[in-house]
Amino acid sequence: MNVAFDLAEKILAGQRRALAKAITLIESTKHADRLIAEEILTRIIPHTGNSIRLGISGVPGVGKSTLIEALGKYLLQYNKRLAVLTIDPSSPVTGGSILGDKTRMESLAREENAFIRPSPTNGNLGGVGRRTRETMLACEAAGFDFIIVETVGVGQSEVAAASMVDVFMMLQLPNAGDELQGIKKGILELADILVITKADGQQKQMAEHARLEQQRALHLTRHENNWKPPVLTASALEDKGIAQIFESVDECHRIKQSSGQLQLKRQAQARAWFEQELVEGAKDWLVHHLGSSHQLADAESDVIGGRIPASAAVRHIFDQLLSGAESTTKKIRR
Repeated sequence: MNVAFDLAEKILAGQRRALAKAITLIESTKHADRLIAEEILTRIIPHTGNSIRLGISGVPGVGKSTLIEALGKYLLQYNKRLAVLTIDPSSPVTGGSILGDKTRMESLAREENAFIRPSPTNGNLGGVGRRTRETMLACEAAGFDFIIVETVGVGQSEVAAASMVDVFMMLQLPNAGDELQGIKKGILELADILVITKADGQQKQMAEHARLEQQRALHLTRHENNWKPPVLTASALEDKGIAQIFESVDECHRIKQSSGQLQLKRQAQARAWFEQELVEGAKDWLVHHLGSSHQLADAESDVIGGRIPASAAVRHIFDQLLSGAESTTKKIRR
């Protein structure tokens, strides 16, 4: 039996083991695995798009995993099926995930209707794995109602996460000192919801103060569909504010859906995904076809040695490739 067909059918039937196998193929860099993964995705993609896609980001230590676990348990009470894609930083030595999944969200991971999958960034800029979008589609086809993408919260991770979800939520600590906590106006404009975490004990008053400050800051930003991003406080430790978070996510999603903005947003995301794959695919092709030749090595050496700018080196490579392709075409026509 065709492997891709078999896995696709099992994914559509909601089989977790098949989903895990498919994601492994999706994340693989082997050419044979990628072909199987692409066939699986082609078969299941008509059955995707029915979930709420939520991105969650914030600085390290803000309590993303703890809050996601609390939110996940809340969703499970209402018979929702939840998939969590945790994007962990990659080890520069092994290329694997540094944090792993065994030490995070242990209670949620044991739930039958929850699926947690950590993925290394593999050096991807933005702290989001290149195949996260495809993994998200596989989870949707498997029948998960709610997809959460958790990023490492560094660099461009907020922008990358927001480019593939329906609702984007930023988390902030209550006692950061700087009220904006390094969150630039552009990042604030991406946030549909802002949550001040760890609002418990002695930090409860600080959290409320931070909430008021951030609410004032958000009034200066523009947001789609006249949606006014709420600033909420939450304590995963005391299980407070979790219901309000879900209600805000659900309301934001419904407003975007009813206005037609959600469809436009997803179309724009698909277009950006195609353009990204086009660039990455061209890069992969060049490395595969020219990696063993002197052409790339010589050009790289010239750039490192300061003899030629990188733009000129790349243009020279493409000129040679195009010249060779035209020459081959002329010979075939003769």
